[in-house]
Amino acid sequence: MDQVAEKTTDAIDFELCPKFEWTFSILGKKWNGLIIDVLLNLGPQRFKDIANKVSRCSDRVLVERLKELESDGIVMRKTYRNSALIEYALTEKGQDLANVMRSIHGWSEKWCDNQTTSEVDQCHQPL
Repeated sequence: MDQVAEKTTDAIDFELCPKFEWTFSILGKKWNGLIIDVLLNLGPQRFKDIANKVSRCSDRVLVERLKELESDGIVMRKTYRNSALIEYALTEKGQDLANVMRSIHGWSEKWCDNQTTSEVDQCHQPL
């Protein structure tokens, strides 16, 4: 009985770490994880290439997410002199998410096998 009371007290005293909360505000935002995964697996990409890989995300939302990820220091936007070419790449901070994404891929391989969509069968191998 004392163990139950102790666990209840611990749960009441629990607070989310602000850094952890901030991290999930980024990774938990729709499309961000997929954008990061594309850039981790394929390297620097043009907007249209990211849009093709994350095809259910509208262009407007993709622009918004890329700007947010850039302002968070995870993605950098690279423009080339004398060219209209613009590429998006992960910064060092973004590259450091590789282990996190690898873990998420592992978890999804283990637990998402009961999904009925054909898209699940088309998963690429993690990093």
